[in-house]
Amino acid sequence: MRAPVSVIIPTLNEEDGLPTCLGALFEGVSAGVIRELIVADGGSEDATLRIAGEAGAEVVPCVPSRGGQLRAGAAKAQGEWLLFVHADTVLPEGWSASIEAHLAQYERAGYFGLSFEKGKLTGKLVAGWANFRSRIFGLPYGDQALLISRRLYEEVGGFSDIPLMEDVALARVLGRARLQRLPGHVTTSPRKYQAQGWLRRGGRNLWTLGRYLCGVSPEKLAAAYRLQ
Repeated sequence: MRAPVSVIIPTLNEEDGLPTCLGALFEGVSAGVIRELIVADGGSEDATLRIAGEAGAEVVPCVPSRGGQLRAGAAKAQGEWLLFVHADTVLPEGWSASIEAHLAQYERAGYFGLSFEKGKLTGKLVAGWANFRSRIFGLPYGDQALLISRRLYEEVGGFSDIPLMEDVALARVLGRARLQRLPGHVTTSPRKYQAQGWLRRGGRNLWTLGRYLCGVSPEKLAAAYRLQ
């Protein structure tokens, strides 16, 4: 029987984080969980494509738009299950067992808890809010990884081809009843928070989410996000 999970990673100049992300995936290869690795690349100009090729990934060239990249990667995937992982996210040790235990639940998507690499107290507070938001409101972000059966993914229409909030859009379509927290916490890079300040970046993300939920278009949000 072929391995059930296609892993899809959207990239755009991710040479710094991608090797660690890929390193954590080898557990799934050894466990017979991962069928294929697809990197949906938005036009990287650094070593991202070389790193992906050395890992045996199929590279799908895309227009840079994370929603569109995720959608293109899913269209290429052959697995019964799709695991979407950001390039600066590292799955926790033992993740493959957590995923195998979930594979009977075709009608529910799974996501992990969030933690930050070297986040200290402020990082723990930001991660705590993210985990609270995911549990209470059913709004996990893409950096928490998403495991979803192809059946359910196609039923809800998959990721929208939008430049921002593609993860929230899909979570809202799924609804809290069809989302399940998986055991363990992914570790994601804090570099954007460290560069902009933890509180400033966190507040900016919350403001962007609020505007999106109030009906502001993803295109307008993405334009404002780039200017900040």
